[in-house]
Amino acid sequence: MVELGDYNELEIAREVDFGVYLTSEDGDILLPTKYIPEGAQVGDRVRVFIYRDSEDRMIATNLHPYATVGQFACLTCTDVTPFGAFLDWGLEKDLLVPLNNQKDKMQVGKKYCVYLYLDDASDRVVATSKLGKYLQNEHIQLTENEEVQLLVAGFTDLGIKVIINNAYMGMLYRNEVFKDLHLGDTPTGYIKHIRPDNKIDVTLRAPGATQKTESDEASDKILRLLREGRGWLPLSDNSTPEDIYQTLAMSKKTFKRAIGGLYKAGLITLEDDSIRLK
Repeated sequence: MVELGDYNELEIAREVDFGVYLTSEDGDILLPTKYIPEGAQVGDRVRVFIYRDSEDRMIATNLHPYATVGQFACLTCTDVTPFGAFLDWGLEKDLLVPLNNQKDKMQVGKKYCVYLYLDDASDRVVATSKLGKYLQNEHIQLTENEEVQLLVAGFTDLGIKVIINNAYMGMLYRNEVFKDLHLGDTPTGYIKHIRPDNKIDVTLRAPGATQKTESDEASDKILRLLREGRGWLPLSDNSTPEDIYQTLAMSKKTFKRAIGGLYKAGLITLEDDSIRLK
């Protein structure tokens, strides 16, 4: 059977004026002319993505969507209707998020973290921003210090919510962040702690990474921003942790360690309300 909402390898059965038909157990599927791989002929097998078009017909494409069925992704809302919202997932036809699948009412131009699945009733690929039932935190198969792939899924007062290995929800605390991250980014991370309540703490620092490494990265960032800002930054020892994080995406502890090192190296001067490049 054809895997709807995923990649399939199918044989070209015959040519028509507007494309080729691919043979499958579910019947022939059109691959429009503009999506035919160069040099492909009848009898060749091609790898294509299968989904339903606006007329509910299965159709093939060689385009690569941003996500397939069974995956989490952060996608931008392109349209809102009374029955749901549509997200750009890299194909000509946008992805539907039915109204009852929206955790918060979606707005055009904003990005949302969603899960893609095949709707049993309509046999269409749809998405939901209600992620809980698709996460596997009740059956965690991870170990501390394990390297994992993260998807930035949201921001809270505590830090950054991340999807781990397309399976688990975790938290990246603010004091573990030493670079700018945005919704949909996919950094490499490491499991820091798995709690008894199945909550997972992650870090961007590899096991064994020293504070000096983090401090060096922070120092480099401060120097770069000082140079870009004509040698001045409106931050100091007296700045609040919130102001430091908003400007530099680092903890106050990391900031103080970094500017202390830069000061000792004679690279900056410290003032009551700012730092300046020498």
